[in-house]
Formats: sequence, structure tokens, C-alpha cells
Amino acid sequence: MTQPTPAIVAQEAAGRLPRLALLLFCVAYVVPGFIGREPWKSQDITGFGYMFELARGSASWLAPSLLGQPPEFDGLLPYWLGALAIQVTPSGLAPDLGVRLVFALLLALTLVATWYAVYNLSRTPLAQPVPFAFGGEASTTDYSRAIADAGLLALIACLGLAQLSHETTPALAQVAFTAVAFFAMAALPRKPIEGGLGLGLGLTCLALSGAPVLALLFGAGGLAVSLLPDEEDGLVRRRVVVMVYSIALTLTLALTASLDLWHWRINDTALARDWTTQGRLFIWFTWPAWPFALWTLWRWRRQLLARHLALPLWITLVCVVTAFLTPASDRSLLLALPPLATLAAFALPTLSRSVAALIDWFTLLFFSGCAFIIWVVWISMQTGVPPKPAANVAKLAPGFEPSFSFIAFACALAATVAWALLVKWRTGRHRVVIWKSLVLPAGGAALCWVLLMTLWLPVLDYARGYTPVVRGITRHIDKPGCVEVFGLTRSEIAAFRYHGDLELRPAGRKGVCPWMLVDDELQWTLPFAIDMSGWKLVVRVRRPTDAKDNVVLYRNLAFP
Repeated sequence: MTQPTPAIVAQEAAGRLPRLALLLFCVAYVVPGFIGREPWKSQDITGFGYMFELARGSASWLAPSLLGQPPEFDGLLPYWLGALAIQVTPSGLAPDLGVRLVFALLLALTLVATWYAVYNLSRTPLAQPVPFAFGGEASTTDYSRAIADAGLLALIACLGLAQLSHETTPALAQVAFTAVAFFAMAALPRKPIEGGLGLGLGLTCLALSGAPVLALLFGAGGLAVSLLPDEEDGLVRRRVVVMVYSIALTLTLALTASLDLWHWRINDTALARDWTTQGRLFIWFTWPAWPFALWTLWRWRRQLLARHLALPLWITLVCVVTAFLTPASDRSLLLALPPLATLAAFALPTLSRSVAALIDWFTLLFFSGCAFIIWVVWISMQTGVPPKPAANVAKLAPGFEPSFSFIAFACALAATVAWALLVKWRTGRHRVVIWKSLVLPAGGAALCWVLLMTLWLPVLDYARGYTPVVRGITRHIDKPGCVEVFGLTRSEIAAFRYHGDLELRPAGRKGVCPWMLVDDELQWTLPFAIDMSGWKLVVRVRRPTDAKDNVVLYRNLAFP
């Protein structure tokens, strides 16, 4: 017997967020972080380094490498996209900007796919609100749009989305294609053609992005959910859905096997990690979606096998378990955010006014406080008043010289004014729409991200970029030529390749290059690997923000 839905929503509560406002809000979240900065340490510039090597023809497109080292995070498609972006980027633009523009489209795809996934799931009969005795309940279309708006706001509000979704790494490609596959599985019973194409695209691209096992688990779970009883599905439609799943899974499996994409990622280090630390990571990374999601599971507990709950719940559980069993926990949790935001959206029709008010006040105080701190530190860097924040910045980033950008200041000021207007609107007397409780969390997260990527961008670039180190080294190389490297990380190799335009080679072959770069912490192992009798120490360069991250330059005395 079908259990009654806990959602009680009147037509006036199902108003949708104005489309122009929603579009501008998404643009304001996506663009900052992709524009105006250099590649950062460490995965950001490492991923770009592999793309740069492919674009230059220095590595195989079927086996990306950086000075002979394979990627730490497997995948082919993200590196292909970045390399193609570099090749088509006009000469007047920096190659890293071209790559970030492509990855900005992947983030936009994530947001769009999540909205449509929530929209299609909320249209299922078991997800609809309770019909009123004399009418007046929300219509199917309006209710679904309002829930989809709430799901998108919940995704943007997640704290863990901001940084990782603005980096040029396989993780962003994985979350984008997870969202595409999620949308396809949500839409498949209603739209077999669009859903089938999306499912094939999402699963295969997810496999090509380094997550073939997750792609197969997502597809298998979606197939199992499609076999559950549903008021919307007839026998013929269910057979079509099963056939589409079978084709998509077979294609993904065949592609994975043919390109040898299988890799075992669970290791002893991941299993022996501190579970308390992992729990804290989950709490802050998925905040504020996870409390809403738990409330959804409680209030909708009699319908956990309904498709609008079972599908996002399955994908979320797979990602969370993967995060606890693999080394890259945060990047695995990133994939859980679209389905987790979906679960969070279904909590809103069941929230009481007191709970919604508590969320609003907490969000208002938290994000307003964060924005205030960002502004105070920036003012201190520009004027020296108050003096302590500027002194702390000088201590953490020695050598940094503050600069003023009118464009950055104008964007930050506009974002702050928009936040003030949003708070005024939220605290005013307006009709109660179901997405209202997530406006301030999403707006606050976007505000702080915009402020960081405008006011603090110069100091963040200085602290997280490699340009100061590369400049410190290259100014001592009077005759550019090949440079041997010993013990450098992938990110350091990528930085010297790109920023320094150096021809790097592995150290060890005597008399090959006139210069050698060495990781300072590994200098004690250098005499055991290389005959140092013909080398002279030239300079030791430190990253300004890390005393342990030093690079040493040697000169080969055999060269004039």
C-alpha cells in the first residue's frame, strides 16, 4: 500500500526562483576562481601540467605522463579536454586560462544537470505533495521547479564544492559526469531518448575520467532502482528502461576493458586512517546539505524505496563509502554532493517555520562574520589599519606586496551589496516558498567565495602559486638549456615546465645538462644517486609560504 507523502505544499509556496536571478547567481559562483589567477599548488597545476605535456606532443594521449611519471589520479578524458583547450586557445591568451574556461563549463554542466535531475525526480507520483480536500495544493510542474531550485541552492551552499570545483583536475570532470548520469537515471522513465543518451554519455565519460568502478556501481544501482515498483512505470516502459541500462553498462564495461582503465585504489594507508578525522571532513565538506538530507530520510522514511529517494541515496552511499576507503577522500566526497543536495531539497516541504528561522539566523551570522573578516583583512593589507591583520599576512606570506584592483574591488562591493539586499528580502514579509531556507546558505557561500577570489586573490596567488619559486631559480640560469631534476614533485615539475619554459630531464646521466634542480629535503640522498664532484651549489630558493618547500639549483662545472 502506498504511504502518504509527508510533503504538504500549497500552490503559493511553489513559486520558482526568478530565472534571471538564478542565472546571474550561478554565473557569479562559477566565474570567480577560474578567471584572473595562475595554477595553484598542488593538484591544480599538476593536472594542468599533464594537459600541457599532451598539447606539446611530449606524451602519449593514451598514457599521459609528466617527465615519465603517470598521473596520480587516473583518467584520460579530463587531460584530453585540457590539451585540446590549450591547442585551440588563441595566442593572445594564456594556455592555463583556456583550460580553466573549459573546466568552468564542466562546473556549469554540474549545476544544470543537478537541477534537471531534481526536477525529474520530484515529478514522480510518490514525490508529489499531499492533495488537499478542496484543492489548492501545488501543481506538479510548479512544485518540481521549486524543489529543483532548492536542490541547486543546496549544491552551491556545500562548503566542499567551492575550491575543488574551480580546479583543473579530473575530480571536476568526475563530478560533472556523475551529475549527467544522475540526471539521465532520473529522467529515463519519463524521457527514454534523452535519458538513454545522457546515461551512455555520463557513464562512459565518468569511466574515462578515472572512475570506471563508480560508473558501473551507479549504473547497477540505477538499474536496481528501476526494477522497484513504481506508479509511473508500465511494463513496456520498464522493459525499455532495463534495455537502456544494459546497453549503457555494457558499453562502459567494454570501454573500460579495452583502454585498461581498471585500477585498485583501496590500500592499507586508506584503511588505517583516522576515522574521526574522516568524520570531521564529511561534516564540514557536505555542510549544510547533510543535516537536510538526514531530515529527509527521517520524514520520508516510509518511502525510502521510492525512486526520488532511493536513487540519490544509492549514489551518495557509494561515494561516501569510497571516500572512507580511498586516499583522495575529499575528491570522492565531491561526487556525492549532487545527490546529497537532491536529498536535502526534499526536506524543505517538511520543515517547520521555527527550524527554518534557526537555519536563517545561523547562516546570517556565520557568513556575515566570514565576509566581515575578509573585508577587514583586505582593508588592513591596503591601509595598514588595523595593523595586526596586515602583520599576520606579512608573516604568513613574506615578500608579498599588496596591490589594488578597481575591478576586483567593484565586484567584491557588488557581491556584498547583493548579500545585504538578499538578507533584507529574506527577513521581510514575503510569501513562504519552499526554497527560501536555502537562499541564505547558498548566497553566503557564494559571497565568501567571490570575496576570496577578488579581494584575497593576489595574496592567494602569491601563497599557492609557484611563480615566485620559478622566478627565483630562472634568474640564475644565464644560459637557458636542459635542466636535470631530482626529487621534485609532479606539481613542481609542471610549474618549471610551464612558468619557466625549461627543458626538464630526470637526473642521473652524467654530463647531460648544465643545470640540476633538487628538492632540498632529499639532498642527503643525492650523493648516493649521483656523482656530485662536478656540480656546484648555486642558490637555494624557498617558497614564501612554506619553509620546508625549498628547491636547490646546481650548476654542472663541465659546462662553460
